[in-house]
Amino acid sequence: MLSTLRQAAQFFADRQAPLYLVGGSLRNLLLGDSCGDWDLLTTGEAHKLARRLADTLGGFYAHMHEKASRVVLRLPDAPELVLDISPLHGQTLEEALVDPLHGLDDVRRRWLRAVDAEVFRRDPLRMLRALRLSRRYHLAIAPETEKLIRRDATLLPQVAAERIQAELYTLLAQPGALEQLYRLDSSGLLLVLFPELQAACGMRQPAPHYWDVMEHSLQCVHSLEELTAALESEPGTPLAPELAATLADGEALEEIRVLLRESELQETFQFAELHTPRMKLAALLHDIGKPLTYTVDSQGGVHFYGHPQIGAPVANEIMHRLSTSNQDRRLVQLITAHHMRPGQLGQDGPVTPRAIRRYFVDLGPTGILVALFSLADHLATLGPQARTVAWSRHLVVTRQLLTSYIRERAKILPPRLVRADELMSRLRLQPGPILGQLLEAIAEAQADGLIHSREEAILLAKEYMETQAE
Repeated sequence: MLSTLRQAAQFFADRQAPLYLVGGSLRNLLLGDSCGDWDLLTTGEAHKLARRLADTLGGFYAHMHEKASRVVLRLPDAPELVLDISPLHGQTLEEALVDPLHGLDDVRRRWLRAVDAEVFRRDPLRMLRALRLSRRYHLAIAPETEKLIRRDATLLPQVAAERIQAELYTLLAQPGALEQLYRLDSSGLLLVLFPELQAACGMRQPAPHYWDVMEHSLQCVHSLEELTAALESEPGTPLAPELAATLADGEALEEIRVLLRESELQETFQFAELHTPRMKLAALLHDIGKPLTYTVDSQGGVHFYGHPQIGAPVANEIMHRLSTSNQDRRLVQLITAHHMRPGQLGQDGPVTPRAIRRYFVDLGPTGILVALFSLADHLATLGPQARTVAWSRHLVVTRQLLTSYIRERAKILPPRLVRADELMSRLRLQPGPILGQLLEAIAEAQADGLIHSREEAILLAKEYMETQAE
């Protein structure tokens, strides 16, 4: 890369065109950070010089706009090199550029400072960008800049949703998303992005919940990252006591580790999915239905009856407002709607094959993500409190769900014995709800091992219809 940069510098020197390094690339150099996108200023006809440079170095030229041209160079065994070349308004850099705001001093102190009091009003997205850049370059936001962000936080919705989503996803993509959410909250931006969470602040929950609804939602993001790190580590790696308080818990988690690696080989699961911003947003929004379903009984007990079902469309609307993809919206909606399901499966005794089948018929491979998130939700429910038998049971149920889908999928989701058109022909049926009911009854009987052939399926369908007619 340095050799290519020297060639570029020599190209301009041969043409008596001064070349200056500016912008983000200069910032990265001063901060000791890597850079693959270099901002350059030159005198003369910058567009023509950029095109000739691309031809000379065997790169690609793109005219971006009147103020900049781009040269992209593909380097062997290295990331591509991007040179953004702009014309210099003046004969020398000294005439065109000074440092009136002491930016170099801020770099040395590792401070991020707004250039003036109107910077966020001109483009409110810069508030999110400030948080991103401060994290990216390990900079502290200057106190007066923090005040400006809090002052202008309510302006953020003026920005195009796609731009907001891109910055938010970048903030959440890296480990430590909880800290970024706290920073959004302290800056006044979190509730601007998610006003539906306002009512969750301070909303108490019944035992065994340790935190209120808002803090629990935030802590779920952290628990998801902690659980992911533990499950993603190599089999045999010691587990933290808060995850495996007993030998049985450790064995269950170890088996879940192994199962997830098998699922990766089957391409029905990827650990990378657990790190995605959409998973972290699902964690943040999974209880969004609680403020809408909050009730207190005559004994003062708090309840949130039906909050997963009420919350799912709310979560979907939030994701739509952020202009996320359909795939992201579906995942957040499914986790919100079904996050309690794995934990509830084992409350009344052993989980039946029929219950497991219905779970994966409804969710498919997403059921793996829902089951893992439900464990993170459980951890965030207890907080620092001791793990209980309910946690141990939850681990057992999760292991059973994963075992059934990853190792016994053909048994719980076997190929259909009979098609819908065959049922319609043999039983002289018209399209309608009864057809779906028959297919579901046949599938359940097949999964339970009660029928094994097409003719048995047809007989079962006849029996079902006779029972319904009585």
